Amino acid sequence: MSDLKEQLRADLTTAMKARDELRTATLRMVLAAVSAEEVSGKEARELTDDEVQAVLRREAKKRREAAEAFGSAGRAEQSAREQAEGEVLAGYLPAQLDDADLAAIVADVVTRTGASGMKDMGKVMGAANGVVAGRADGARVAAEVRRQLG
Repeated sequence: MSDLKEQLRADLTTAMKARDELRTATLRMVLAAVSAEEVSGKEARELTDDEVQAVLRREAKKRREAAEAFGSAGRAEQSAREQAEGEVLAGYLPAQLDDADLAAIVADVVTRTGASGMKDMGKVMGAANGVVAGRADGARVAAEVRRQLG
């Protein structure tokens, strides 16, 4: 079993013993998503830590989007719950890059690839996403690439 999945299970047990309802529900939800990912496809398999992190990123993104949707619909209580779940998940993800670091990475990738305009955006995005490796949301990376190539 991957170390990250084992950590999630141990933290779930701790949260249940502490009667932390938010953390318990969030960890159960993410472990269910990990289990669903393990049995999807042609045959069941054990996920690696990187694959578990991908599931965590996907679930965190869902929480951010749901919080925004609830907030814009005037449902503050549900929005706050989704944000709190997102914060629990963020604790298991690598620290996000700040804007200056992201700009420096994209600038380095642009010079390495020799990109000269928006027509090279796909090439830059592919290389930049490889370097960033989950430490920044894809939309942020794309916005920075557009800004530098535009």
